Amino acid sequence: MKNVLAFLFGSLFSVGLMFSGMSNPQKVIDFLDIFGNWDASLAFVMMGAITVAFIPFQKAVRSSVPTTVFNQPIDLPRNNKIDAKLITGALMFGAGWGIAGVCPAPSFTLIGLGHYQVLYFIVAMLAGVLIHRKWSGA
Repeated sequence: MKNVLAFLFGSLFSVGLMFSGMSNPQKVIDFLDIFGNWDASLAFVMMGAITVAFIPFQKAVRSSVPTTVFNQPIDLPRNNKIDAKLITGALMFGAGWGIAGVCPAPSFTLIGLGHYQVLYFIVAMLAGVLIHRKWSGA
């Protein structure tokens, strides 16, 4: 049952990405082009996502042992430091997002829409994950 619900919620998330335009690289690039053809609609998508996630996230953060609805443990980050590693990672993520116009989750949605060029992005993203794991010892 847990896997069925995960599949259904993942599918709903994917459909939401498509309807919101988050899976359209040009829409994302237009959102990031604040001095040109700026499209603010994705700001509303982000505000909606924050609104939906705010209460469950606060509940998880305030819990001594955060768990999912299936009592699976949630492993929250314990490091609250803003350091050079965090800033470098955020800059690299943002640059990749801005150049490609694709965020990690919508990249998989694009495959389902038949945009196989996104495989270049996915391969580069996975290579970045592997490099990080190797260098950080994770």
